[in-house]
Amino acid sequence: MSTAKTIRHRVMLIPRGKPFTTRRFLKLGSRAAVDKTLSRLAKEGVIQRIVHGMYVRPRKSRFIGNVMPSTERIVEVLAKEHGETIQVNGAEAALRFRLSTQVPTVPVYHTSGPSRDIKIGKLTIRLKHVSNRKLCLAGKHPGLALAALWYLGKKNVNSDIIGALRAKLTAEEFATLKNANIPTWMVDALARYDKETAYA
Repeated sequence: MSTAKTIRHRVMLIPRGKPFTTRRFLKLGSRAAVDKTLSRLAKEGVIQRIVHGMYVRPRKSRFIGNVMPSTERIVEVLAKEHGETIQVNGAEAALRFRLSTQVPTVPVYHTSGPSRDIKIGKLTIRLKHVSNRKLCLAGKHPGLALAALWYLGKKNVNSDIIGALRAKLTAEEFATLKNANIPTWMVDALARYDKETAYA
């Protein structure tokens, strides 16, 4: 089987809606051959280009046509491709925990890699470099809570905020948050919450 036919066959095995990168096929042929085959498949409508080097077999909707992967899934694939750690930004994390009503106008993700904007059609995704400390527990539910605490800041985090987070975390997740590498002011806020609830 030729390189082109092998790549086509492998592409058809990838679930619809799951983004993939060019690197997935580099063991099958040269970079030029892989790029050429994927470009041809995109022109045929078999796959759709998301960003440079990333494609998807789009899911179909009779109402809106091709359904693209979520921005979060796309960023996860990009991060894996470049060996980066990513985390949802604090504003979005606070929104998910219902600690804020502010909706970011541009999807922002924190990353261990360089800051940059990624264009996906008309959508812009912003990757913002932050310290490793702010990426602690990235990709996990306690990490989302940690991102929300960083966003709200020392002056706004009190026992009510901690209680709201605790209500959405399991006991194990809450323990993971408390044992993470967090700043002193978060340690103090968590300790105050524990003390207050112990006597409630």
